[in-house]
Amino acid sequence: MQLTINGKPRNFDVITLSVENLVASLNLEGKRLAIECNGEIVPRSQFSVTQLVEGDQLEIVGAVGGG
Repeated sequence: MQLTINGKPRNFDVITLSVENLVASLNLEGKRLAIECNGEIVPRSQFSVTQLVEGDQLEIVGAVGGG
């Protein structure tokens, strides 16, 4: 499956992939993230049930703390 993440094409050797599985495969578990799929924000509560399809375009942004 090919997805575009933050403007860069990425290939995954899977047939189905949820947002939750994507987060795990990118080693981003436990991080504060905002994920947009094809222009729509995916609520964290929907990560496990939101299935990605070939060609989806995602933007993943992590919260940065500091002061």
